Amino acid sequence: MANKNPLRDSILIATSFAALIWALKFFEFAVGVDFYNLGVLPRTQSGLLGILTAPLIHGSWKHLIGNTFPLILLGSMLIYGYPKSRFWALAGIWLLSGAGVWLFARSSYHLGASGITHGIFFYLFVGGILRRDRRSAALLMVAFYMYGGMLLSILPGDLGVSFESHFFGAASGAILAYVFRNRDPKPVRKRYAWERGADEVEDLEEDPIIGDQWRARTRSPQDNA
Repeated sequence: MANKNPLRDSILIATSFAALIWALKFFEFAVGVDFYNLGVLPRTQSGLLGILTAPLIHGSWKHLIGNTFPLILLGSMLIYGYPKSRFWALAGIWLLSGAGVWLFARSSYHLGASGITHGIFFYLFVGGILRRDRRSAALLMVAFYMYGGMLLSILPGDLGVSFESHFFGAASGAILAYVFRNRDPKPVRKRYAWERGADEVEDLEEDPIIGDQWRARTRSPQDNA
């Protein structure tokens, strides 16, 4: 049986999702159809379906390419760094961001995975601040270095860009990071030999059994006279 590699498996899962949305875009191109009506159309009954389908649909190849790399990179970091909460977080970001768009966004079709990518980024960002362990902090720094601009893209800008998806994705990620802040166990900190000496001696002295044995072995010959 092959050894598990959590990082490799995380990249594989994120890449598989990216491959799915690329396959859908190729299908649109090959058949000559447009799935724009599967996006979220706010405050309409037909637009409710878009809460589930909008992240899978993209308006153009440029739009798709722009979301592919954040999906793979940020998605891999979330899946790798938060093994207990990762799928709960992804499902929550998916549904809450779509619901926020349906309730409050402009009356137009909103589609694409940018709400998901912003949700993941803010989950990593807020989670790293709240948890403060080394792995979460490292993921925070890498995510911020690569996609720190997402902090500003939640604000209104280009009329052709759904900043609402960005905003509600970000809000969902931040809220879920707080809700799940204690769900994943923190990694055990490795202690090196040069850090342990005094602590180990102290522990031995306090132990009622090992301590007696240790003292007996270290007793000087004069003590037995």
